[in-house]
Amino acid sequence: MGRQSEPETDLLRVAGQFALDGDVISITPYGDGHINVTYLVVTDRARYILQKMNTMVFPDTANLMRNIELVTAFLRDEGQETLELVPTETGAGYLVDGDDAYRVYRFIEGTVSYNLVDDPRIFERAGSAFGAFQRRLARFDAAQLTETIAHFHDTPHRYADFRTAVAADPLGRGADVREEIEFFDAHAGEYAQIMESLSNGTVPLRVTHNDTKLNNILMDAQTGEPRAIIDLDTVMPGSMLFDFGDSIRFGASTGLEDEPNLDKVHFSLPLFRAYATGFLREAGESATPREIELLPVAAKLMTLECGMRFLGDYVLGDVYFATKYPEHNLVRAHTQMQLVREMEEQMPRMHAVIADVMASHDTGGHNE
Repeated sequence: MGRQSEPETDLLRVAGQFALDGDVISITPYGDGHINVTYLVVTDRARYILQKMNTMVFPDTANLMRNIELVTAFLRDEGQETLELVPTETGAGYLVDGDDAYRVYRFIEGTVSYNLVDDPRIFERAGSAFGAFQRRLARFDAAQLTETIAHFHDTPHRYADFRTAVAADPLGRGADVREEIEFFDAHAGEYAQIMESLSNGTVPLRVTHNDTKLNNILMDAQTGEPRAIIDLDTVMPGSMLFDFGDSIRFGASTGLEDEPNLDKVHFSLPLFRAYATGFLREAGESATPREIELLPVAAKLMTLECGMRFLGDYVLGDVYFATKYPEHNLVRAHTQMQLVREMEEQMPRMHAVIADVMASHDTGGHNE
């Protein structure tokens, strides 16, 4: 979904419309994101991140930026290091330039990020970072935020989309993946657990990040401690269970998301424990009993949800997720199915881990 770089003269013109400190020395492509186009801007006094926002994926730019401004202002008031938007010369939070939209952040110096992790200590720090994100924002009224992508982690809605894709089957691929389809159909009775708990109030509406990959945490380059959560485009109202579950889905797997050899794909209980330890150390006291109860279930549900999205996209002809070969989305679906099977086997142990972690933190009860 990424887009091509801009000519240097256009980038200089765009950068010149923001309140940067100093004269621009260079503008170069930065990072490996697939949604926005990102550049590093170096002046003779400071460094900045310039992004051309993907208005096809996020057409509601005004509310997306409002979400980011509200959340970062709240975190800053809480004493948390966070992304800092640089205004335009006219004082706006972002720049509209023809059909395009741009924003600038101050570069957060002295930090590193990771794409993959097999070290439980680093994964525990990741859990601490997103747990602290939840704890600090527990007093923030999530109803202030706009849902910039509707039904993003509404698993029953995702399942309805999956069944629509299977019914359409435009390329006739469905006949070859009957067992995979039946796998997700067999779990249909489980999909509403988080959404029903949100509806009845046992799971509160909270700010959710919704893209809790490890590389969205900036760690201090010297101490290794988490400093800031980045990539806030998908910050929306939702459940903390979405963020916890998706972190486990992605980070507690021993294989890549598109690993074709399922012998390499396993659910790691030690990594689950590491993340839960960090997350609950920070967020445990603000969690409700129902949230604690559903943490292991959330890992399974987010994995099922992602798997059915991959399989549904395969059936439709790979119209959403970028693929490198014809069976790429099917391979991705298989890895998620493998993780679900192992999570089901380990579910009693996962619940025991959560109980043990909560007891070790001695939180002394939960907020309702």
